[in-house]
Amino acid sequence: MARKIIPGVGPQHPQVIVLFGATGDLSRRKLLPGLFHLVSFGFIPGCRIIGVSLDDMDAEGFRAFARQALKEFSSRKVNEEVWAEFSAMLNYVSLSAGAAALRAAVLTAGEELGTESRRLHYLSVPPSAALPAVHMLAEAGLVEGSHIVMEKPFGTDLKSARSLNARLHEVFDERQIFRIDHFLGKEPAQNILAFRFANGLFEPIWNRNFIDHVQIDVPETLELGKRAGFYEQTGAFRDMVVTHLFQILGFMAMEPPTSLEPAPISEEKNKVFRSMLPIDPRNVVRGQYAGYRSEAGVDPESDTETFIALKCLIDNWRWAGVPFYLRTGKRLAEGQRIISIAFREPPKSMFPAGSGVSSQGPDHLTFDLADASKMSLSFYGKRPGPGMRLDKLSLQFAMTDTGLVGDVLEAYERLILDAMRGDHTLFTTAEGIERLWEVSTPLLENPPPVRIYQPGDWGPRSIHQLIAPHVWRLPFERVWRDAAPAPA
Repeated sequence: MARKIIPGVGPQHPQVIVLFGATGDLSRRKLLPGLFHLVSFGFIPGCRIIGVSLDDMDAEGFRAFARQALKEFSSRKVNEEVWAEFSAMLNYVSLSAGAAALRAAVLTAGEELGTESRRLHYLSVPPSAALPAVHMLAEAGLVEGSHIVMEKPFGTDLKSARSLNARLHEVFDERQIFRIDHFLGKEPAQNILAFRFANGLFEPIWNRNFIDHVQIDVPETLELGKRAGFYEQTGAFRDMVVTHLFQILGFMAMEPPTSLEPAPISEEKNKVFRSMLPIDPRNVVRGQYAGYRSEAGVDPESDTETFIALKCLIDNWRWAGVPFYLRTGKRLAEGQRIISIAFREPPKSMFPAGSGVSSQGPDHLTFDLADASKMSLSFYGKRPGPGMRLDKLSLQFAMTDTGLVGDVLEAYERLILDAMRGDHTLFTTAEGIERLWEVSTPLLENPPPVRIYQPGDWGPRSIHQLIAPHVWRLPFERVWRDAAPAPA
């Protein structure tokens, strides 16, 4: 069933995976399909998966649930022979059965795999259920030697984040904890490291002397639907900025690590967070789409933002004075995930008036954070013909051009492998998350009022004043080029 893989990509030892929230939406859409792919392609040398949730079902019921999840959400064709092998790895323990039943199931699975097996506990549960799951693992005696994956949110402010970390550390050592951010598991996020530190062309200009400003823009077209009640307690800033956009900012802005090992990379990211200035509420636009207050579970007078745009500053030698503009929201005009770096324009132009220079803004380097990554470098070039007329041109790269797009792991798949291996490179530390809540405190304590925007728009009009004299990169003035046809 397994194919030959590159050594070191997956864990060295078989894995017993305890999946809390096994019948939830994340498990159905991402975790079970992802685990099926990792197991079936040989990334994990041996595996047993024990589902845990409130639902009253047995192992056969969980297998039927997993089979339906693969049918609906697997991005790869499911081979029936492979499925039969995978389904035999699945077991189920209801929460009502208690810690003793969970311990018995885990020990049995470990015996089947042999003495070298390791344990990974994945908490795909709401925040209120996270600590009870941790205590259940402690009661079952399943903490020592295991790794635990935590889903966001990691607190809702500085006080709650510190409390959560303190209570986690009563049971698990920080080295055992993996706070997951699927944005950092995407291929393009890691490609930023390769792009910066493997190319002598770009690292020398990755600083305030050459970069004018940076945009991290993640608009979404998604409606909240059944999540409106949950969202009412969090909002766009807590849901997306602290846990996702700030993490991408850390990757983009960090200093060169001493090596591509987890500890040096985490330390350089945390240095960026330490250098961030507190968020000034005057540099924030909060929005709410028209009709949000009429959705189920939402206060008719709700002040929760479904959109946020902000300017933040990093007060260190490399980035002093360079604004970072972040934007995200629901029910916007397009679904995109980009980092756009605007370079400084030349100090003096020799080109005549009307030549077109500067008419379409500065040169940009743009990363598309979709799973199959794309990059674009825009620049001015001469239009063919008489005279000196300039047009904005671009060099573009897409992973689809390489023929390797089939090798791309989905974000959750990569992060699960890293957690099994004990690799913290793409995960958030307790220190880092607490610092981000600290710089967010002025905004959380004194948020500006929400401004209404229409679904299908780009947010409240005041976002243009926020970024002036610059402009938002989205919507693009040009589109990504279609992938080149495969060679015959």
